[in-house]
Amino acid sequence: MTQVQTEFKLGSMRCRNRVWVASGTFGYGDECLDLVDVNKIGAIVTKSLSMKPRDGNPPPRVVETTGGMINSIGLANIGVDRFLEEKAPFLKTLDTAVIVNIAASTIEEYRAVLERIEAAECCHAYEINVSCPNVKEGGLSFGTNVRMTAEITRELRPLTGKPIIIKLTPNVTSVSEFARAVEDEGADAVSLINTLVGMSVDVKTRRPKISTTTGGLSGPAIKPVALAKVYETVKSVSIPVIGIGGITSVNDALEFLITGAEVVEIGTANYINPNVAVEIAEGIELFCREQNIENAADIIGTLQTDQTISVVKSWM
Repeated sequence: MTQVQTEFKLGSMRCRNRVWVASGTFGYGDECLDLVDVNKIGAIVTKSLSMKPRDGNPPPRVVETTGGMINSIGLANIGVDRFLEEKAPFLKTLDTAVIVNIAASTIEEYRAVLERIEAAECCHAYEINVSCPNVKEGGLSFGTNVRMTAEITRELRPLTGKPIIIKLTPNVTSVSEFARAVEDEGADAVSLINTLVGMSVDVKTRRPKISTTTGGLSGPAIKPVALAKVYETVKSVSIPVIGIGGITSVNDALEFLITGAEVVEIGTANYINPNVAVEIAEGIELFCREQNIENAADIIGTLQTDQTISVVKSWM
């Protein structure tokens, strides 16, 4: 049977496969040790990290919906100090790539968090969550303003030689415009999509089901939107695109790769099956064997349409 090459490199980071676990759905990597062999995952993207601990939004802050869930966690996290003391030593022992997701309320905070993590040498790359309220701009999300998203990338780029991945929100008119802006400022990749704005109402109490009224919709319900946004972005930039949104099966992941995503991140499905990322990675390898595909990279961007996708693979 065909031997399949699954390993690849994104900049200085080597990953054993193209299936990662998404930020906020897998803790800091140590919570699932009894349930999954984390070393079989291509990369762990940690829960979002800010400079100081955050309690997040008051409950209720998660609700199931048809084909997904709405959450309004509010970026609750343990803060940099506890992360470096309690989580970093464990993460250094893993035989898989570790990507720290950074969330912040000012550009200065983004810089400060990255500098602390960089000094500790406990990760291989950074994913920058720009779907955060900018307190200096009256709460406007960084990720809905092209200028501010580009500025964050420009400020962070000189601070590290490790890959910087900008996680983009779909709640904009043209996500590819944001992708081009961060590519111009030196981002190594973009990941998309983050959650869509969603809402659910209790008809008996006539109140929203989460405390913040609206929240982030994720899960299978958003997969068609995510695929379309990935397709739009792949055609607009030459840096790798990482696909996120509603992936629960091998076929879902293959759809993203065929559409042009270089990597997929598994999110909401981890709550149902913590081992799903490993199973999907193994399923992609099996698919390649059955199709006599020697390198999983050869699946990427093979979508057959009236307009062929051209994916730059010089970084592989």
